[in-house]
Amino acid sequence: MQFRRIKRAVDGVLLLDKPLGYSSNQALQQVKRLYQAAKAGHTGSLDPLATGLLPICLGEATKFSHFLLDADKSYRALVQLGSTTTTGDVEGEVLSRSDVNVKAEQLQAALQKFIGDIEQVPPMYSALKHQGKALYEYARDGVDVTRSARQVKIFSIDLISFDAQAHRFEMDVVCSKGTYIRTLAEDIGHALGCGAHLAGLRRLSTAHFRLEDAHTLEQLEKMTLEQRDDILLGADAAVADLPQVELDADSTFYLLRGQSVWKSGMKIDGLFRIYSEDGRFLGLGELDRDGKIAPKRLLVVRDKS
Repeated sequence: MQFRRIKRAVDGVLLLDKPLGYSSNQALQQVKRLYQAAKAGHTGSLDPLATGLLPICLGEATKFSHFLLDADKSYRALVQLGSTTTTGDVEGEVLSRSDVNVKAEQLQAALQKFIGDIEQVPPMYSALKHQGKALYEYARDGVDVTRSARQVKIFSIDLISFDAQAHRFEMDVVCSKGTYIRTLAEDIGHALGCGAHLAGLRRLSTAHFRLEDAHTLEQLEKMTLEQRDDILLGADAAVADLPQVELDADSTFYLLRGQSVWKSGMKIDGLFRIYSEDGRFLGLGELDRDGKIAPKRLLVVRDKS
């Protein structure tokens, strides 16, 4: 007789430190298993080569995961100078090799040129879709798809270390959504005239979340189910940067039934978080044309009985 695992309606945000060698989806499936969760989703892919912060939304929190997909992120990248690869990282086949005659001052100057609004051509080995098919699938078949350059923003690049003998350097990058650090590494190598590829990557932050607050799969394995639940952040953690509004009991009652409600003194542009007077997160709202609070994305009220 086959055992069927019971799925739980568990809600919240887990800050996971994704291990090396796991795809984001593989890490997600492990978290779903450990939490026995009925529903879960991650908030921005990390390649198997990359490690670090991967916020995972469980249950009702998945309704707000796109806010983290769109958030700024930061990384620590290890870049190898002197060679390029088919994938732009250490997992690909070497395409070219060049002598490296780069001094720390030259490297620092080159890095500064990439700060601000820049254009990147997405790599072929990426999950971007073309005619319903991921680019990496075309790449594996030896097909090169024409990609348009996209504008991204690099807020800062800090040189952490430079090994002139090994021709390697580490940098911390704070960037907008959609930035490919592999492509940035390649472009830096091109600017230095010697080529480069990404040798390692660790995500340090997503929005207001930080890696130091994350948990590894090994740590989760050693916890009881109750302990795992205790480390979950609330479903509202993904939207903590939005303004907050509190409603009285009557307004809460009608809002949860899909009706717009009135609250005096409201002058908020865009989306905001809505809470009941006892501190329960209800979801997101927005002012309608009449100045009333209109529900935009509400949580399902769980039966506590």
